[in-house]
Amino acid sequence: MMIIRHVQEHDLADLLTLAGKTGVGLTSLPCNEAILSARIERMVKTRQGSASRGEQGYLFVLEDTDAGRVVGVSALEAAVGLEEPWYNFRVGTQVHASKTLNVYRAVPTLFLSNDHTGYSELCTLFLDPDYRHSLNGKLLSKIRFLFMSAFRSHFADKVFAEMRGYADDDGRSPFWEGVGKHFFAMDFATADYLSGTGQKAFIAELMPRHPLYVDFLPEDARAAIAKVHPHTVPARRVLESEGLRYQGYIDIFDGGPTLEAALDELRAVKESRRVSVALGEQPTSPDAPVYLAANDDYLNYRALLVQGGVGHDTLNVDAAQAAALGVQAGSPVRILPLTTAENR
Repeated sequence: MMIIRHVQEHDLADLLTLAGKTGVGLTSLPCNEAILSARIERMVKTRQGSASRGEQGYLFVLEDTDAGRVVGVSALEAAVGLEEPWYNFRVGTQVHASKTLNVYRAVPTLFLSNDHTGYSELCTLFLDPDYRHSLNGKLLSKIRFLFMSAFRSHFADKVFAEMRGYADDDGRSPFWEGVGKHFFAMDFATADYLSGTGQKAFIAELMPRHPLYVDFLPEDARAAIAKVHPHTVPARRVLESEGLRYQGYIDIFDGGPTLEAALDELRAVKESRRVSVALGEQPTSPDAPVYLAANDDYLNYRALLVQGGVGHDTLNVDAAQAAALGVQAGSPVRILPLTTAENR
């Protein structure tokens, strides 16, 4: 059975194994025992209520209970930029005009921005390649929306996600080659790693404060602006199905798009509902709708996918599913249907 839960200290070895499979681009899950251990501790403090607003975050794990190991992670940050500065590029326009010469040009620019300071962030989504099937990826990604819906007061009014930018098969980022390497005396992987592990001061120290003219960049760097890595296309579709949209901000290193939305406009916030647990057998039809179900227990959060079995105010689960959720007959649970296109 596949279940979602909060990360625990004993998951560290599994997280290190997962981190070793991410490759370049997922710097928030480094293959570094000390950093991962500190992140787990920060999540524990968040749930205990002892972390400051800027430190608060949640790390969820997808556990294969049959294999007894963690096979995926996803995370939420309550408010970015309060402890460490948060940077991205705002894609804008500067107008150059001359009435005398009858010339008018709107020139695209990149401007260093802190506009997302205080926003909540969806981050650190990674699933073991061997488990990229059976709706596991959607469960891992969408659980964050259901959690925010249940515990709305813990998050900001705006939420965003930085998408991994385009890179070729050799890991080369054309956006970095066209922009970043001219300002940083290091390679892309090093700069991205430092930023992802919280060492961001060098960004403000080295990046120019004036706008960068997009037309001056190499053609492949211009083409990479707001373009996601091929492996990130499915993740982008999942986020867009929940209501997030690209609104003109990109990552300063690889040019990947930032998707954002008002929290109250997210599908999970508007469409999830609480029902009561009923014990019984599950439908056998493969066409039965699939629901994301969670127990709404802040400290001992559990979630899984349930097929069919939803009435007006009940969710029908079997004994194993109830045990996995930590609920019994009559307990409240929160459910969110997957969209028709996702029920595959």
